[in-house]
Formats: sequence, C-alpha cells, structure tokens
Amino acid sequence: MLVGALEPAPPKIDPAKGQLVETPGWIDLGLRYRDYPLIYSAKIGLTVLAMLCVWPGYRQIPFQFSPLAWLVGLLGGAVWVGLCRLNLEQQIFAKAPFEALRSLGARPAYNPLDQLKDQPGWAYGFLAIRFVGLVLIVPIIEEFFLRGFVMRYVISPEWWEVGFDRFHKPALVIVTLYGVVTHPQEALAAAIWFTAISWLMLRTKSLWACVQAHAVTNLVVGVYVLASGDWRLM
Repeated sequence: MLVGALEPAPPKIDPAKGQLVETPGWIDLGLRYRDYPLIYSAKIGLTVLAMLCVWPGYRQIPFQFSPLAWLVGLLGGAVWVGLCRLNLEQQIFAKAPFEALRSLGARPAYNPLDQLKDQPGWAYGFLAIRFVGLVLIVPIIEEFFLRGFVMRYVISPEWWEVGFDRFHKPALVIVTLYGVVTHPQEALAAAIWFTAISWLMLRTKSLWACVQAHAVTNLVVGVYVLASGDWRLM
C-alpha cells in the first residue's frame, strides 16, 4: 500500500505556465510518471511475496469456481466499461461545489506501448506485468480482504466462523461503500459491480467464485483498454 502511494498521476497542464507539469503520488519521493512501470512492478512483486507468506491461509478456503461467476464477470465488465464511457462522475465533478473532486482517485492511465515505444521489449514486458496484476493478483488480494475478512469481521469478531452465505446488510453496504470511495472516478459502476459480486458470494457460497468473477471483469476491462486505447481505465 505504501508503494502504491508513490504512483504518480499523469502530467497536467499548468494554466499559469501553459505547459505539462508532473503530478507526484500521495507520497512524493521525486518519482515521476516515467517511473510508473518500476513502481507498479515493485508493488505487484511485494504483494505476491506477502501472499506467498500466508498461502496456507488461502488454501483453507475451498477452491471452488462457478459457471455463474463467468456470467457475472462478463456482465460486470460490460457494465463497468459502459458506465465509465458515459463519464457521469466527471460531469458531476465539473459543477460547483465538486470541482476539487475532479482528479480524485484518477488512475495512472499509463500506456506502455506509447510511453515505452523506444523500448519495445520492456513495453510488452510491463504490459504483461500489468495484466498479471490486473487479472490474477488484484482479484485474489482484494476479494480475500474484502469478502473474506472485512464483511465477515463486521458480522462477528470470530469472523473465520462466518459462512459465505451469511446475509448481513451493514456488511454489504460497507463493502459497496469501499468500492465507491476507492473508485470515485467510476463511482456508479463500482456501486453496481461491488454489490453484484457480494450477491454472487451469497448465491454460490464461494469466495473463489468472487475471485473468478473479479478476474473476468478485469480481463474484459483490460481487453477493452487495449482495443480502444482508453487507458484512463487502467
């Protein structure tokens, strides 16, 4: 999480100077937009290391996929892309008193095929790393944290005893709010998608089904970004 706080945002035009200026991450150590591939690769590497350290805990959850998860993941990806293309949040943020929120939570939108075009090997190598993080690492780490721990902990301090079919409205609301707060630029899509994945968990009683749907949605978004060039979604 600390490494992620180093990720810079895309350069912005300074109205006073009329030129692009660098936008550092939440923690400014002098890293700039060109350093994003190294920062992201370090973040994924450290996350994988942390996961390996506690892998026996992951294995305690029955490894069970669901055909329904494929459908939820595909529909979730289509809904996410469709709602983001409407750009409703930016239309709201453009109005007073929400102007300050316009850049809140913006993604790096780093296109390695453009930014690293002079280093094609590294460009495609980082693209592979980006997709590994998007489709494999993020779905596991986020679903196990949110629906494997947070939702169950809200229900009971003995969270490990709470089944994945346990309906609890406050827990469902908290997870959906987490999605909205962490994706303010895509708040509407996040609200619908996080609610749908929680429904999938209750329906299938499987945490791995949530991971599966999450991975499918992220893959759909990633393929859309590559096909359309709309890198603001990554």
